[in-house]
Amino acid sequence: MKVLQRDGQVMEVSFDEKEGKEAFWHTSAHVLAQAVKRLYPQAKCAIGPAIENGFYYDFDFGFSFNEEDLGAIEREMRRIIKESLSLQVYELPKKDALFYMENANEPFKLEMIRELPEGEVISFYKQGDYAEFCAGPHIVNVSHIKAVRLLSVAGAYWRGDEHNKMLTRIYGISFPKASMMDDYLHQLEEAKARDHRVLGKELELFALMDEGPGLPFYFPKGLILKNLLIDYWRKIHVREGYQEISTPIMLTKSLWERSGHWEHYRDNMYVTSVDDVDYAIKPMNCPGGMLVYKSKPHSYREFPIRCGELGIVHRAEKSGTLHGLMRARCFTQDDAHIFMREDQVLSEIQGVMRLIDEVYSKFGFPYEIELSTRPENSIGSDEDWELATESLKAAVEGVGKPYKINEGDGAFYGPKLDFHVKDSIGRTWQCGTIQLDFQLPQRFDLDYIGEDGEKHRPIMLHRVVFGSIDRFMGILIEHYAGKFPVWLSPVQAKVLPVSDKYHDYAKEIMAKFYEEGIRAELDNRDEKLGFKIREARMQKVPYMIIVGEKEKASHLVSIRQRDAEADKQEMGEMELADFIGLIRRSR
Repeated sequence: MKVLQRDGQVMEVSFDEKEGKEAFWHTSAHVLAQAVKRLYPQAKCAIGPAIENGFYYDFDFGFSFNEEDLGAIEREMRRIIKESLSLQVYELPKKDALFYMENANEPFKLEMIRELPEGEVISFYKQGDYAEFCAGPHIVNVSHIKAVRLLSVAGAYWRGDEHNKMLTRIYGISFPKASMMDDYLHQLEEAKARDHRVLGKELELFALMDEGPGLPFYFPKGLILKNLLIDYWRKIHVREGYQEISTPIMLTKSLWERSGHWEHYRDNMYVTSVDDVDYAIKPMNCPGGMLVYKSKPHSYREFPIRCGELGIVHRAEKSGTLHGLMRARCFTQDDAHIFMREDQVLSEIQGVMRLIDEVYSKFGFPYEIELSTRPENSIGSDEDWELATESLKAAVEGVGKPYKINEGDGAFYGPKLDFHVKDSIGRTWQCGTIQLDFQLPQRFDLDYIGEDGEKHRPIMLHRVVFGSIDRFMGILIEHYAGKFPVWLSPVQAKVLPVSDKYHDYAKEIMAKFYEEGIRAELDNRDEKLGFKIREARMQKVPYMIIVGEKEKASHLVSIRQRDAEADKQEMGEMELADFIGLIRRSR
């Protein structure tokens, strides 16, 4: 695929590469804007970027636009694509660009151009009768777009500011092959069937309520699932030498100023005041971890010090970005902060990488690694950033893992390795991260006594494995479509007596399950067995225990499975002890 750069050079880029997708989808957004201007000449264009999956464009139509209007625009986009328009790039001085947009009556474009520095030379991309100022790059010809679909309409404030005008945002997707569109639409249908918000309600796991937008309410089964993840986390972290701590959910403004969060993260923080002192609800756990470290002197002999914290954090997410457990305002972060000497940096990073690999393998997740480098909004010296970045590179290369560079997407205090898991329908989710930090130890004046008897500065790792336990839970719900493996199922077995004559035997079985720590439910309603079995399958319970005359007489149980093929759903009779052993082996 040929891509036209701002300088007029043409490069060959694969659609599979990030740069290729961005150029392809950015061009598709321009085709969308061109179609809108042909159909609705009075519409005003705002912005139209490529996003993770496709593109969008914001418009001011001047009338009530809805999804029924998408069909006409999509058809016009296809006509434009058939015109096989080549893209051209040219530059204009700022004053000429302003003149062009004034004549075009595009107030949003004018506003953006006016904010550019005086003397700025502005690039434009043109395709047929449509031109737009843009840094590019774009594909060389719109005919490379072989499939396009407009997906939805949403409201969006200009520049994300609720005090600005509400615009109409149109989302779309496009591909260089029609077959790729078919695969994508199939994935959308799969994703819809697996939506964790729907399954969360159907399986009685959690709910989001009007009284607490973005603040999940966990029901008993959902809390069992969350606690199982936490129990697993604690087990492997104790094994790896982590000490668990807990820090307050609210800390003074001065602490957040010292850490740098007040300057770099203030918009995402909830604040309050107590006794005329300003506080912030913590959006991250690390400043509290600094104070725990400073609470006593340390020696080089103690290192590495691995402190884990299952900390509840709150972030002031905008209402339009909230999405069930995937994007919430409150969640539990499986944080850990590792304090170490310089000679331990490589081994500690690789130790965390091995732990992350073990965890993702347990859930059946393949994953990819990105190295995110220094962002514009950052703190610290060039030397520190270079050393930290090179250390992460050496660690990931040392374990033989491939990785990609994600320029400018590091934390404000250090570069990071991000771990993107791939679920059962091919979607990727960023979960784990390892951040190498030279800055907070300096800001909090952390030290330890070295072998030479002098004070030294420790180096610090921030890391998460799940990321947000709540979000990871949402990913698992969709990954498994609610059919959790036996060890993770909130209800592992459901006991189904054929009639009330067998309730006593069913209760004996339940008592044995409780004794053995097996999570089971008894369905003793006056319903037909077939109804009970169908309902248990709808609830995605792994095993159904049928209890009738034959089972009571022989002191056996008849087992049916959730996932077996239709003609093999019945496992047959077995000793209760054998079934208990089967459950135990799944742990």
